[in-house]
Amino acid sequence: MKLKEYEAKDLLNKAGIRIPCGLHVKKGEEFIVTPDIKEAVVKAQVEVAGRGKAGGILMAEYAKIQEVADQLFGATIKGVPVQEILIEEKLQIQHEYYLSITIDRSQKAPVILFTTEGGVDIEEVAQKNPDAIRKVTVFPLLSSVPGYSLRYLLSGAPKEIGPVIQKLYSVFMAQDALLAEINPLVMTPEGLYAADAKLILDDNALARHGISENRDLSERERLAAAHGFSFVELNGNIGVIGNGAGLTMATVDLINRMGGKPANFLDVGGGADRVRVAHAVRLLGSMPDVTVIIVNLLGGITRCDEVAAGIIEAGVSQQIIVRLAGTNEVEGKALLSSKGYRMLDTMEEAVHIAVEAAS
Repeated sequence: MKLKEYEAKDLLNKAGIRIPCGLHVKKGEEFIVTPDIKEAVVKAQVEVAGRGKAGGILMAEYAKIQEVADQLFGATIKGVPVQEILIEEKLQIQHEYYLSITIDRSQKAPVILFTTEGGVDIEEVAQKNPDAIRKVTVFPLLSSVPGYSLRYLLSGAPKEIGPVIQKLYSVFMAQDALLAEINPLVMTPEGLYAADAKLILDDNALARHGISENRDLSERERLAAAHGFSFVELNGNIGVIGNGAGLTMATVDLINRMGGKPANFLDVGGGADRVRVAHAVRLLGSMPDVTVIIVNLLGGITRCDEVAAGIIEAGVSQQIIVRLAGTNEVEGKALLSSKGYRMLDTMEEAVHIAVEAAS
């Protein structure tokens, strides 16, 4: 789950990383900004990438802060209406750095990335000047970043950045984070500040931090979680149901390869009964762009006759293309055949027909 900028900065501040003087404001709230802030940066608190380029970050002199705040509250940034803003003092920036910690899945350990070229997308730096990015892996049994790793990361950069790296690492570990990023980390006449911050928490650890619900989930994703299957919305018109992440992803990939557009990823999981399958089919049937649904399941602990019964009970209007194989396959196919459903023997055939039907 992504934290909003003001939430991430609050955690950094508690860890001892300096943040700009600022004020978090919700839409409709009255606020007073201290006159010490002669010039402000007003930031929309929306969880989208590239909000600055999309008009979500504006500058304002003290007398114009209210006007600019009203302007942002009336805006929509990449389709997301602005409900919260962060008003901060504008820093006198001398240099910008990039610092982040994420998970290196190949090493199964945190990896720290640092470059003196901050303030831009790290992907841009990696493409144009990959040697500018230094990275080190820190094995999770270590409670802090070793000194030799800090010396390698900094390599001529101000030594004051070393403690910031240590503190960000402590936040990353304590919060069960998947990403902790400061971009830019800026040097000012008063020292280092986290001018922006991003923190993404592991969904599996939310309860440990007192978070009862992942607010990043859409309404359909919440329904899917309640019914016990994994679901991710995409932007196509072919609904996809599979059992097992690998089979479901292979179906999504094959749809793309054959020129179709998958509308989702939906894994009903092993042992899905008719009730769960019916909920899955109805969920896809409720998606307005879905014109055809492909059900691609291999019956092991999942019974094909239960899957067939769930498809029939769902009663959706979209055409459903089915590929079933495995336990009680004959019974399942007989049920579907009696109701006129179209069935194919291989995944390739099923996807080909689904792509044709959707087009």
